[in-house]
Amino acid sequence: MKMSLSKILGILLLLTVCVLAACSDSGKTQEASSAEPTEEKSTSYTVEHAMGSTNITSTPEKIVVLTNEGTEALLALGIKPVGAVSSWSGEPWYEHIAEQMDGVEVVGQETAIDLEAIAKLKPDLIIGNKIRQEADYENLSKIAPTVFAETLTGQWKDNFTLYAEAVNAVDKGEEVLADYDAKIQETKESLGDVTNQSVSVVRFLSGTSRIYYTDSFSGVILKELGFNRVGEQADLFTKDNQMAVEVGKELIPQMDGDLLFYFTYLPTGDDSASATEAEWTADPLWQNLNAVKNGKAISVNDAVWNTAGGILAARKMLEEIQELLAP
Repeated sequence: MKMSLSKILGILLLLTVCVLAACSDSGKTQEASSAEPTEEKSTSYTVEHAMGSTNITSTPEKIVVLTNEGTEALLALGIKPVGAVSSWSGEPWYEHIAEQMDGVEVVGQETAIDLEAIAKLKPDLIIGNKIRQEADYENLSKIAPTVFAETLTGQWKDNFTLYAEAVNAVDKGEEVLADYDAKIQETKESLGDVTNQSVSVVRFLSGTSRIYYTDSFSGVILKELGFNRVGEQADLFTKDNQMAVEVGKELIPQMDGDLLFYFTYLPTGDDSASATEAEWTADPLWQNLNAVKNGKAISVNDAVWNTAGGILAARKMLEEIQELLAP
């Protein structure tokens, strides 16, 4: 059966419209596909830190961390680093983080990092500290984007906030800090009037000792809990140093307080500070302290109360204070 010319033209017109529509859809698909890389690029972010600005192209997955408090920050954020500096004591990690750090490569110590070991791990982010590794910053930056905190004091929350930003986990970081602040309040309430007492903090090292004050790791936490500091110690510190001072035995009387916490630095392979502790605590001046005579001189763990310096140690310190002092 023959079709009229008008019908043939109608069919051809319909086919042309269908072809054009298909081409249009294909173009949209290609356009959407080509936009995907641009969307990925939008995940890049810049972190301002102690050494300047560092651009990070995407959320890092392989992170090397070069301070002990930085290690604890990552663990608290649910991140296991591929490499980290060894703990000041422990083989190679502090007891309270050893299980979480299983399989993590050691990349030296805070004061002596191993650049070759770091490079072999091919990290996509390195976290360090200006006080510890300023001289290595340029070489570290050649390996991977590198972010440095400014300093190491008892104000560990400032560094924690920077690290959370560096790993693109700001919201998680705020959540972790909020949980910690809630724990402070809970502990404070459980202690009640105990926090009205004056507190002193002493550390024994090889051949010497120090009194730690309000800007030390333990000092900040004790202040958050509402403890008072020994008034006589204020003259030992300056506006620029509220952290610690080295003292001789003649200043043992100024170590006194209603409560006296003391800890001893025992780095891996060196227990010489044990002799210092034994010598000083046997001294008549120590024995005459009211805290000692009243059974309120309490030996605590150096790693938890001082050297670890991070959020996990802070949590553990709160637990220990509650166990030791809660009515």
